[in-house]
Amino acid sequence: MPKPRKKENKGLPARWRIAHGAYYFQVPKGFESKWDGKQLFRLGKTLPEAYRTWADRVASIDDAKTIAELLDRYALEVVPKKSVTTQAQNAVAIKRVRAMLGNVPLLGLKPRHVYQYIDKRTAKTAARREMEILSHAYTKAVEWGYLDRHPFKGEVRLDGERPRTRYVEDWEIVECLAVESRRKAGSVLAIQAYMRVKLLTGLRRGDLLRLTMSNLQDDGIHVTPGKTEHSTGKRLIIEWSDELREAVAMAKAARPVKLAPWLFCNMRGEGYFDEESGRAGGWDTMWRNFMAKVLETTKVKERFTEHDMRAKCASDAETLEHARALLAHADGKVTEKIYRRKPERVKPLR
Repeated sequence: MPKPRKKENKGLPARWRIAHGAYYFQVPKGFESKWDGKQLFRLGKTLPEAYRTWADRVASIDDAKTIAELLDRYALEVVPKKSVTTQAQNAVAIKRVRAMLGNVPLLGLKPRHVYQYIDKRTAKTAARREMEILSHAYTKAVEWGYLDRHPFKGEVRLDGERPRTRYVEDWEIVECLAVESRRKAGSVLAIQAYMRVKLLTGLRRGDLLRLTMSNLQDDGIHVTPGKTEHSTGKRLIIEWSDELREAVAMAKAARPVKLAPWLFCNMRGEGYFDEESGRAGGWDTMWRNFMAKVLETTKVKERFTEHDMRAKCASDAETLEHARALLAHADGKVTEKIYRRKPERVKPLR
């Protein structure tokens, strides 16, 4: 009888384990030659890195009998195509689903199991998102020929999160841009320039922080938005306007290192966005400190997020189609439901 898996290894693919702060694969006997002659092969320090390494080494799973095997293929073939941030979130979610439902036969999942899964989890929002990933995995299972139909699509109704409704008013932006900076180039000016560029372009945080001087071309800002489940992934050229040129010039002037390739950079001339983790810790700290200063020194009394500014850009666009294009959404329904936050004006009957 196999030994029970240690707590930290539950939810990981078969023969995976955590050791010395990294993920390892216990190579089956006779297959060492395919794994550099090693019996214990180091996959990576983080889950996304481990899955990428594994994907490079292992051929696609030809058949799946359990949810665990389905999630293995999903992690190998689908997750790596998503943005870095989403990959990290998916890896954590897959680990949790695997731990609780991994041994369930692929054909054995029923709608009641989904309800039971969410009922057992205290973090309901996370549980719903985990079931969304499982649902997508089952959609792929139909595509891959494992099943003839999805076992719970359209049969399970979950109370999802309500879309955020915070709309940032124009006067609040004016207040933020009026906050004084003690330096000619510093974090306050960088945040203010960032806000101006974001409100004009609607770009996501990661896309803005990835901008380099080479993205700023004669006909506009050339950018390929990061992959998300809602984005088109198509390259954008955001045409210049006087306001956008001024905002970009302000961002250049706020840089502490003028020769840095990044439009937004730290004191060492490095970009803030970490491609490996999908995080921007230094920038997030600057944003929190700036918002604390705004709440302390201006008339703004309610905190808002970068996501709220992206929503303001979409809300202020004249048409839904313009907002959808700015946000690079594949479907205008997402733009309308989540990002268009101004109340709809209607005329009374005469």
